[in-house]
Amino acid sequence: MLARILKFKRTPNPEDSAAKVAGELFASGFNCAQAVFRATTGMDDPQIMEMAKAFGGGIGGSKCLCGAVTGGVMALGIKGKSARAADLVAAFKEKNRVTCCSALSRDYQWKSREHLANCRRITEETAELAANILHG
Repeated sequence: MLARILKFKRTPNPEDSAAKVAGELFASGFNCAQAVFRATTGMDDPQIMEMAKAFGGGIGGSKCLCGAVTGGVMALGIKGKSARAADLVAAFKEKNRVTCCSALSRDYQWKSREHLANCRRITEETAELAANILHG
């Protein structure tokens, strides 16, 4: 865990978009759920980040529900907006048609450069969607 924190050397600028911060976090080694959660809440509690880690790769690597969605739902919940979770899922589906990690990644070899680029894009988009709900 500490190695992941140290990889993200730059303190996020409060003026940076949630998407930009989430993308940088993802590129530094955080998974999609962790990156979306931290980028949208600003929270870096080690226990929460460890919990969010379990949702990467579609819930423990099972390739089910996209971890970026889960991270966004976690952010909404901790910020008192859990009633808006369905709005996040609907907005995500509008952009991507599905929420299943395996369907979102089917065109890529798992963990390939292209797959990770696709996951970063999805992570950035989901962070922006969640941030819009949180601040809207």
